Amino acid sequence: MKLFSSRQQHLNQLQWCRPQGPVGTLVQNLFFQLLAFGFLLCAVTSCSNISKQPMSASNTTSYAFRLKPGQDLKQEIQKLVAEKQIKAGWISTCVGSLTNYNIRFANQPEGAQDSGHFEIVSLTGTVSVNGSHIHISISDSTGKTIGGHLMDGCKIYTTAEIVIGSSDSFTFKREKDGTTPWEELQVEDVKNKK
Repeated sequence: MKLFSSRQQHLNQLQWCRPQGPVGTLVQNLFFQLLAFGFLLCAVTSCSNISKQPMSASNTTSYAFRLKPGQDLKQEIQKLVAEKQIKAGWISTCVGSLTNYNIRFANQPEGAQDSGHFEIVSLTGTVSVNGSHIHISISDSTGKTIGGHLMDGCKIYTTAEIVIGSSDSFTFKREKDGTTPWEELQVEDVKNKK
């Protein structure tokens, strides 16, 4: 391996492995997003109110189902959560489409509605018989994407293929804890509660 006599020579030699142009910008942005995610993960895992109980396959369950045209996305998810008595669940994945949406955008008191044809590009959140918090992103025929809080009134166009995971190690509740004006997620560790 060649030793470099100056920092500038070293940097010049490394130029060949750094992508240039739009691809280089994309790679750099991805690198910094991953770096930021790593810092966030470190910060979150060091919080004192996070349950330290590991999850194993023996205490997790997955529910896979498909919604059909005309069904309400949020109502059907809540229906499954109630039927299966899910106390600590999360949306693992969802793909599908909508003809109508009702989404509450950031810091807005009411939902925004529209009709047309929209692809579900992401659905994420926590679900529980004690209350759920779900966000959705959708795109239109031009690729314009919007997202926010999922509300009743999002009607399925062709399909919604959903997988929900759950754990019996925790109970999710939504309560005011003084940190915000809203009812926020509270995680109870079932094992340590006994």
